[in-house]
Amino acid sequence: MLRNLATLLSRSRRAAEHLAAEHQSGRGGSQPALRQLELPPRLAPTLGCDAVGFPARYGARMLARLPRAGCVFAEGHWWWWIVPAGSDLEVVWPLPAHYAPGARVPVTRPRLVHRPDETRDGAHGVAAPYTPPIPLYVLACQLTGTAPLWTAGAGSAH
Repeated sequence: MLRNLATLLSRSRRAAEHLAAEHQSGRGGSQPALRQLELPPRLAPTLGCDAVGFPARYGARMLARLPRAGCVFAEGHWWWWIVPAGSDLEVVWPLPAHYAPGARVPVTRPRLVHRPDETRDGAHGVAAPYTPPIPLYVLACQLTGTAPLWTAGAGSAH
């Protein structure tokens, strides 16, 4: 159990360092302030709102392979997928992914590159801005060559 916790902390620290280095190298050393991604007005974030960022080199491939995608934003070298709040619970997003609670990300002028089809109703008849986090997570693991890491019940014999 302690080994799993150490792995989680190490990966989280490395992801934050990687993201900071990417932004500093692309912007002359100045990192933009965190900014909350703004969703289109008709897409209600009823489950809260977080974002998962991936380097742009994965962006188009991920979007093409997902069975369903919500709002996706891009700026510079990063693409950001909107996911329900808490989509980081009990999973470790593979490097170089970056998980951003509250969809607060280091961008200055993000552009919306994909929005969900508003004619397909989500829960309760309201279109939702989310990409389902489990397919996104599994695809991220496949593209990065990382084995999925689920932390729930790690080390227990259920």
